[in-house]
Amino acid sequence: MQHLIKQLLTELGEDADREGLLNTPKRVEKAMRFLTSGYGADIDEVLNNALFTVDYNEMVIVKDIDFYSLCEHHLLPFFGKCHVAYLPTNKVIGLSKIPRLVDVFSRRLQVQERLTSQIADTIHDKIAPLGVAVVVEATHLCMSMRGVQKQNSFAVTSSMLGAFRENARTRMEFLELIKLRSGAVAPRDTSATAQACEG
Repeated sequence: MQHLIKQLLTELGEDADREGLLNTPKRVEKAMRFLTSGYGADIDEVLNNALFTVDYNEMVIVKDIDFYSLCEHHLLPFFGKCHVAYLPTNKVIGLSKIPRLVDVFSRRLQVQERLTSQIADTIHDKIAPLGVAVVVEATHLCMSMRGVQKQNSFAVTSSMLGAFRENARTRMEFLELIKLRSGAVAPRDTSATAQACEG
């Protein structure tokens, strides 16, 4: 990877052999390996058997999970907060494992819509709850640094499964409890995010 990064620096018009850039290929490779480390993660190892039988059927919410990811269209960062809820049947996930799941999927080349769905689908598959809800709100540097250059905009995506999709009261309770920064209800159709990012 380092020789490719050095070549990129040269293509950008830089002198890749000047003092300030001598170790840049090594640093960039190390950073990229970390930022895409989710590809090598095993979900079962991440969960580490932290699935517990508990007589509890009320909503479990972990909100304001900070995350950083890379937009697959421009390799620029997008970052923000993820809010996760589920309605257990007889299994719960150790609370610290939910942010770890967010890290696994955010440390890949991503689009926000897929990131949102992957988190929800994994929780649904692992503990078969009555429902799962995931809302992600993020700032995309591919929109604020370039393109439309709207520095104060952010995108909101949601994935509602089971009871959260079928029961409006359950869904609204979740959205009220997480209180989005925008004060808006999470959108049902999030295709606009990908279209804006692709430009």
